[in-house]
Parts: sequence; structure tokens; C-alpha cells
Amino acid sequence: MIAEDVINKIKAGAKVKVYEGKTPFEGLVLARKHGSEPGATFTVRAIVAGVGVEKVYPIHSPAILKVQVVSAPKKVRRSKLYFVRHISGSRIRQKLDVSL
Repeated sequence: MIAEDVINKIKAGAKVKVYEGKTPFEGLVLARKHGSEPGATFTVRAIVAGVGVEKVYPIHSPAILKVQVVSAPKKVRRSKLYFVRHISGSRIRQKLDVSL
């Protein structure tokens, strides 16, 4: 289970590490859906071997061992960052002011 204070820090634009098994999945949070209710999820996107990979994690999943928020931007203008799928990494850093 994820701690309540960490759940509140998981927002669009945050860079997180999700520990689900042996290796963590580190990437940018694109969206957070359904608040804190039982079906709540968050979507994480990373570039793995030159290919964009997105994973959707349920917040209340017992399979998630730990979530670590690496960095978070001061302000993001959108709640869903789906436009990130079509722009380059340097442009993402410029728009969100966050290191990838």
C-alpha cells in the first residue's frame, strides 16, 4: 500500500519511481484519475530502449511495494498531460520546467 502523504504528492508532471517488483519503473506522471476512491489510478510514461512506454497503476494495489516522488514541478497548467506523447524530451523539460 502507498502511504497517504505520497498519494497526495502523485500529480500530473511529477517524476516518480514505482516499485512493483525487482526493478522500479521511473517516469513522468501523465494523469491521475478518480481521486482517492477505490478505483483510482495514475498513468506513468517513460522512454525504454527508444520506445515510449506507459503503465497505468491502481493507487490501492497491494502489488505496488513503494512509490517514490523524485521531483515535482511548481505549477502545471493541465491536469492531463497527454500532449507529452507527441513532443520531444527537451520540449517537455522546457514546457513543464522539470528534469526527465
